[in-house]
Amino acid sequence: MNNRAGVLVMSYGTPESMDRIEAYYTHIRRGHPPSPEQLENLKKRYEAIVGGFFPLRENTDRQVAALEQTLNRMYPDTVWTCYQGLKHARPFIEDGVQQMIEDGIVEAAGLVLAPHYSAMSVGGYIKRAQEKAEQGGLRMHFAKNYHLHPDLIDALSERVSEALDKFSRTDRDSVKVLFTAHSLPEKILEMRDPYPAQLTETAEAVSKQTGLSNWQFAWQSAGQTDAKWLGPDVLEVLRTLHGDGVRNVLICPVGFVSDHLEILYDIDIECRALANELGIQLERTESLNTDPRFMKALAETVASLLQ
Repeated sequence: MNNRAGVLVMSYGTPESMDRIEAYYTHIRRGHPPSPEQLENLKKRYEAIVGGFFPLRENTDRQVAALEQTLNRMYPDTVWTCYQGLKHARPFIEDGVQQMIEDGIVEAAGLVLAPHYSAMSVGGYIKRAQEKAEQGGLRMHFAKNYHLHPDLIDALSERVSEALDKFSRTDRDSVKVLFTAHSLPEKILEMRDPYPAQLTETAEAVSKQTGLSNWQFAWQSAGQTDAKWLGPDVLEVLRTLHGDGVRNVLICPVGFVSDHLEILYDIDIECRALANELGIQLERTESLNTDPRFMKALAETVASLLQ
């Protein structure tokens, strides 16, 4: 391994402030500005969770800083520098690669803050980074997934166990655990994309470690497009469970690694409102954020790319 290495840490990205939401949304829509109604709806979601303040970007910033510290502590023979590359906000993926080139980095690793691979998600990040790196003569190595790393499973399992303690002893055995992840267009099934299978593998590993048997998978945060997305949606599942007499539900958003809109709004506000309406006690596991075990899993994944 070289004594100096760059790490491109990629993620979806969030706007830096309320006045950047329209530009962010326009980028997501591939240059097509959102309608006034669409823009207002997204603004209301951000306002509902943070009152106009954006901790979401800070969550990712803290993860990138923690990974850099972890790498330099675990592998002191190399000087590690982490760079951000965002899909829909600055610094864009290409900006992060360009900064590495300008800083004289000649070999780098890249990974996405998403443990599970899909050609439509992680694959797209890697493609953009690889194309930019090749233009600048930078050698890059990419992690496609790390969904079964033991430290990741440990961290998730501990969170499930802790969250189950929020239910009374008499209710604990009746708790239905829902593992969730961001839905993707259903056409990935025709592509034999590994995304659903990898998510199931993570859920199975956590269930085995925590002794769960009463669990299932649900999808969330599907895009508003004409295409059909993977289901069933978590809101639909909650209604079905209520009809089946279930009154205690724990959501473990296993496809997400930090507190973002899909957690703080889609689960904490939208799902919780429906659960309250249905008379269901709904809890969720804490996000990984900068958990040391998660950082260790990322660091080991990165280091293995450059050995």
